Amino acid sequence: MTAQGESSATILRANAPVQIIPSPKLELFQLRDFLPLPLCHRLIELIDANRRPSTIADANGDDYFRTSETCDLDPDEAAVQDLESRLYSLSAIDPAFGEPVQGQRYAVGQEFKAHTDYFEPNGPDWEKYCAVAGQRTWTFMVYLNDVTAGGGTRFGVIKKTVQPEAGKLMCWNNRRADGRPNPNTLHHGMKVRAGTKYVITKWYREKPWL
Repeated sequence: MTAQGESSATILRANAPVQIIPSPKLELFQLRDFLPLPLCHRLIELIDANRRPSTIADANGDDYFRTSETCDLDPDEAAVQDLESRLYSLSAIDPAFGEPVQGQRYAVGQEFKAHTDYFEPNGPDWEKYCAVAGQRTWTFMVYLNDVTAGGGTRFGVIKKTVQPEAGKLMCWNNRRADGRPNPNTLHHGMKVRAGTKYVITKWYREKPWL
């Protein structure tokens, strides 16, 4: 039985033409046209209205490690509720296990260098971020627009770069089959060379998010 904060390849492919990106090293999926363009445009408007400089959980001394802007999206917004409903229909993950939806904006030259989404066990901020809701299980990310040049998501371990396309969803399991964090999920939000990139990110946890 799948835990409430989990999904699976079987669930993801049950109701939509989800593509499995083949690799024995991680569970990685994509789905084109997950969001309709009007919803993408509305989410972009919300991001632009409330964006702020992005941060990282554990400072690593590199002030240019993550140079994008971030927005916490209001869960009462109709567009956010529509997004959440679509995510639940696809993943079957109980919404109580999800972090609040975030949006990111990348201008020319901005990036998020190679990183993983899970928190390092026993890291300096482990207790702060994981004491209540536990480790991150799944990441769901949606590109909201086409990008003129650059801005791909590079999974270096498997040498796979996914290019932004408006409405396209990517998702991956942040853990191995035995529950340990999977370092093969290392990914790089590559520099935008021309245009602007907007994405939505939704993370899920082992326990309910309070």
